[in-house]
Amino acid sequence: MKVVVIGGGAAGMVAAITSARNNNDVVILEKTDNLGNKLKITGKGRCNITFSGDIEDFKKNVVKNNKFMYSSFSNFSNTDVINFFNSLGVETKVERGARIFPVSDNANDVVNALKKELNRLKVNIRYNSKVEHIITKDNIVQGVRLEDGTVINCDKCILTTGGNSYKKTGSSGDGYKIAKELGHEIVDIKPGLVPLKSDDIICKMAQGLSLKNIFYKVYLDNKIIFEEFGELMFAHFGLTRPVVLSSSSKINRLNNLEENFKNKKINAVIDLKPALDFDTLYKRICRDFDKYSNKEFKNSLNDLLPQKLIPVIIKLSNIKETKKVHQITKEERHDLCNLIKNLKINITGFMPMDIAIITCGGVSVKQINPKTMESKLVKGLYFAGEVLDIDGYTGGYNLQIAFSTAYAAGQN
Repeated sequence: MKVVVIGGGAAGMVAAITSARNNNDVVILEKTDNLGNKLKITGKGRCNITFSGDIEDFKKNVVKNNKFMYSSFSNFSNTDVINFFNSLGVETKVERGARIFPVSDNANDVVNALKKELNRLKVNIRYNSKVEHIITKDNIVQGVRLEDGTVINCDKCILTTGGNSYKKTGSSGDGYKIAKELGHEIVDIKPGLVPLKSDDIICKMAQGLSLKNIFYKVYLDNKIIFEEFGELMFAHFGLTRPVVLSSSSKINRLNNLEENFKNKKINAVIDLKPALDFDTLYKRICRDFDKYSNKEFKNSLNDLLPQKLIPVIIKLSNIKETKKVHQITKEERHDLCNLIKNLKINITGFMPMDIAIITCGGVSVKQINPKTMESKLVKGLYFAGEVLDIDGYTGGYNLQIAFSTAYAAGQN
């Protein structure tokens, strides 16, 4: 059977390998001059291939359409992904946050292992081959037409063109156009796992400061819509790093999102000392103030906070920086404690789509068989990876989605 895989990213390579292992004649059509372009830059170039946990962890961390993923995840789970890469010579390790990385900390090793297996299976890889159209007859796949007019006949086709972020890697939304031409619904495209903008002076004052082990919440008015323990970083534009990126994929699903941003109703709140409850933190501040009782306020927080954060807290506390510590009132100490436990930052929007790690939205899963990834509209057409309207938080969940759906498509 002749199978065409459109797109040579993470999902495309795994789908091609799986299909070729089932004795199909497989060709990958990749519009750039290389495979795995986006895979090479995931996890800051280290490639967080999956997660360590069970199906409940997976369900909690897949934000959109996790029920659709039950079958494909069961058939190619995170354990299967680890075993798959181990069998290709990629040793793995578990890191903080149950993230699975290659022991080498090099995403190129993951891509090269996949390429080596494609070569072993004699998968035909055609570079600089952009697909313009999938040819059908009576809603059955017949082949594909390339941008240069070349027609490649096939029995089945797997569409794995990725999303619409990191365009330089080849993910520029081509798959949405191809799928839409064949009658598939495209759910609105939005940036996912993307840094958040803020015009608060806090971010500019503390830019470059990375905070680990903080507790982070996002509020819409007075309602918590996201909360997570982890790491963030202040930047000149606002906030970034894992907990912020994950929260963006929750925020972008709010109704009337533009109106919320315009009315400044979305706030991030950071607990800088989550290991200490309010009373314990208050006692700690009192001890530090006793220790530095004759110093000025600006010189009393070095034991408690990172150096770069001290001017921020001083400014927001409304306590004069030159005030002697022994003159600081009980009420001011109380307010300082509350500030450290509830550092509020106004969120005004998302950074651009092109720097989003993933794309939210895509081909509607309502029109796809969750067991096989085959289209319900076009026989012989399958989907896998980020082109689908499925996404998760940071931590290897999005690559797991890509691998599970790719395996299902390739197997069928």
